[in-house]
Amino acid sequence: MVSITIDEQTLEVEAGSTVLQAAERLGIDIPTFCYLKRLPALASCRMCLVEIEGQRRLQPACATAVTDGMVVRANTPLIEETRSSMLDMLLANHPLDCPICDKGGECELQDLVMAYGPRESQFRDAKRVFHSKDIRLSPVIIMNVNRCIQCQRCVRMCEEVVGAVALGTVEKGMDTAVTGFEGSLASCDQCGNCVEVCPVGALMSFPYRYKARPWDLAETDTVCPHCGTGCQLTVGTRKGEFMRVRSKQEHGFNRETLCVRGRFGLDFVGSRDRIKRPMVRRDGALVPVSWEEAGNYLQRRFSAVQGKVAGGLASPRLPNEILYLFQKLMRTVFRTNNIDCGSRWATPSDALGPLLASFYTRAPLEDVIGNDCVLVVGGNVTEENPVTEYLLRDCARRRKTGLLMLSARPSRLDADARAVVRVPPGGEAAGLAAVVDGLVAAAGQALPGDVAVDIGAPAGRLGATDGDGPDRVAAALLNSGSVTVLVSVDLLRSPLARAAVQQINKLLRLLRALGKDLAMQFLFDRANQLGAWDMGVLPAALPGLRAVTDDVARTTLEQAWGAAIPSEPGADFGTMLELCDGGRMGALYIVGSDPVMSYPDRKRVTRALGAADLLIVQDAFLTDTVGLADVVLPAASYGEESGTFTSNEGRTQKVCKFREATFEARGNLAILDFVAALRNQQLRPSTQAEIFDEMTQLVPAYQGLTLNGLGIDGAFTRSVPTPPADEFLAPPPAIPNAGDRLMLITGNCLFHNGYLSERSAILNTVAAEPYVEMSERDAAQLGVADGDHVVVRSTQGELTAQLKINRHFPSGLVFVPENYRDLRLNSLMRQGEYPCPVEVEKVRAAFDAAAGAGAATENPGRGIAELPGSPP
Repeated sequence: MVSITIDEQTLEVEAGSTVLQAAERLGIDIPTFCYLKRLPALASCRMCLVEIEGQRRLQPACATAVTDGMVVRANTPLIEETRSSMLDMLLANHPLDCPICDKGGECELQDLVMAYGPRESQFRDAKRVFHSKDIRLSPVIIMNVNRCIQCQRCVRMCEEVVGAVALGTVEKGMDTAVTGFEGSLASCDQCGNCVEVCPVGALMSFPYRYKARPWDLAETDTVCPHCGTGCQLTVGTRKGEFMRVRSKQEHGFNRETLCVRGRFGLDFVGSRDRIKRPMVRRDGALVPVSWEEAGNYLQRRFSAVQGKVAGGLASPRLPNEILYLFQKLMRTVFRTNNIDCGSRWATPSDALGPLLASFYTRAPLEDVIGNDCVLVVGGNVTEENPVTEYLLRDCARRRKTGLLMLSARPSRLDADARAVVRVPPGGEAAGLAAVVDGLVAAAGQALPGDVAVDIGAPAGRLGATDGDGPDRVAAALLNSGSVTVLVSVDLLRSPLARAAVQQINKLLRLLRALGKDLAMQFLFDRANQLGAWDMGVLPAALPGLRAVTDDVARTTLEQAWGAAIPSEPGADFGTMLELCDGGRMGALYIVGSDPVMSYPDRKRVTRALGAADLLIVQDAFLTDTVGLADVVLPAASYGEESGTFTSNEGRTQKVCKFREATFEARGNLAILDFVAALRNQQLRPSTQAEIFDEMTQLVPAYQGLTLNGLGIDGAFTRSVPTPPADEFLAPPPAIPNAGDRLMLITGNCLFHNGYLSERSAILNTVAAEPYVEMSERDAAQLGVADGDHVVVRSTQGELTAQLKINRHFPSGLVFVPENYRDLRLNSLMRQGEYPCPVEVEKVRAAFDAAAGAGAATENPGRGIAELPGSPP
């Protein structure tokens, strides 16, 4: 520690701290423009100059390291004169158009001129004008170059945090201008972080432009609804209408950064696809009815299916309280454990249980990835969890964390990684097994004998890949004192998901035996996937991830709920579809999910859902699944009810209401109560606060939490270790062999997450049309070029989209994002077959000219557009 005195106040700080950081701790205000906490100091604006005893010249506080005994003065006549002169120079060319500038009322230049600026300018020359009109850099970002004060925040944020390098500077000195390549942002992520950090109105949000002033807005702090990263954001509304999203530097681990979906994708709440009234099916058509009529209809239908099997599917985008009450409703009112929260994969609960209980680290991501080494398994962090990518890049560049990648898809993080193992699609389990073998071989005598027996025989080498060998990853892990493993949830799509989870478990057990300090988290692409698991929205697990067959856990819940719970594990969603096909499904209750779009084999899903005796769909939006329903219940959307999400970190955060539910929609909790009452039962408790209290009593990881204690940054759930189960470790799986076939995989793209984001008009302006991504080598062999329209064909069907060549892609891999409804991507896939073998060819010239991208050659069935009697 070193001692520093600032304005006669003395403080001890860590060696390497700057004068500015010390002043902040003392509560002494030193103005800045170019400084941002998460960026290296630039010291270009000269606003933070201070006097240091023994120094002849004023020094920038943001870039001056504290030395022991340093004496600093932050407010003297010379400093005040210097600050005033700097502001006068900035104002010399700054257009004084504050009345029409979107930054008015929250402009840092305005604030500092009020506090430190001159009352009269010494400059009399005409103001410099770069452009007479604002420049539309992208669909969401517009720039007024004349207002720029050259702080370089936007350029550095784009390059050093986001990693996009879409902005740069031209010219020098007073003529310096920030711009994109040829006046556009073609390579931009459209995240808007440059707009957020701009201290003036040089970079602005085009969708928000001229809509409101800061003092007109009612602002609500809440959590992003898109992926599971859990970014804090602030929603601004005016007279109940959504206006904008911004982020605050002082809250959330995202600290002022958001991705394009979080900043620009919340306007989906005002989508025209909202369900306006309850609907029931009459004479083959859905017709709008009152809530009372819908209740009477449901009551009659419940009587007709009495005694038959029931099942439920809920979206992992719903808050914890809704998910908790949903599984309670299914177990105690419908008397079934046929409950699931995933319509894209079958969750291997038996393998996940030991992993979550023994290794899942419920701690801040920033701390978790601060370990010596971080291994990212599967997926594409850049497109699935962009803000997590920002933090990983920062760790790799500034904290010198060893970043290791093992996946089928390349990502932008590969450039910062020490080792990249590119595995075949579905080959993550085999790749992890090869890493384990490499660790065993490298550890040699250091490996305890009992562990060597426990992990089994060597799996053999992975074979040739387009990247580094797994032995390089093994060596990096062995040479690190602390290791973090981040696992993409995309691994669960594969039929080898159980094997992949077991290999992760095996790897972590081996690293623990070698004395490594371990951390492990999933990278979920749904806002509350971990919460859904914690709440027990699973066929074989109760709240708290305790097994349904656990008599003690089941009895505890039965006593608290005053109702019996079935003792046998239920059916996952795939098995529920089989029950539908077999004519054995009575009532199937779907809340907030659209399996017709997301579950593999669209034709089969459509047929199965149509075969259920009673299909109830509770949703905010018109979906393809709604088109098959017997009863449709309009629910509140995100932002129209309060609750909590549990992020990938295990942090429980408040999701706050910022607008009223539209039309005749009701809150999800109220609808679950409504359905229970139709079965002549009551759910208690039924309010959000009361349900949260019950959760914290009955779910061990949430014990001790209170709603008031969550605050704006939330609070962490806790790990609850359970006795190790006798887990059967299957032998390492065979590496998938596609032969000469191309293999199709899917996932999220940067501009969309699931199908909810496709209802955002703003995101649809920045997102490209649907695309097919493949390697340069494969494209050359097929005779297709970037931008061509191609047909992707499987044994199930085909789709047409524009080709996007990625020179980093491995051969044999085809990627199509799952986020475009018009593609009907799941029409190409069969349940249990992932990745999917496909053929790709250029479309006929006539069809290519028509550019009818998107439509898969498959009959969508009773889609919403075809619904007779849909509400206007």
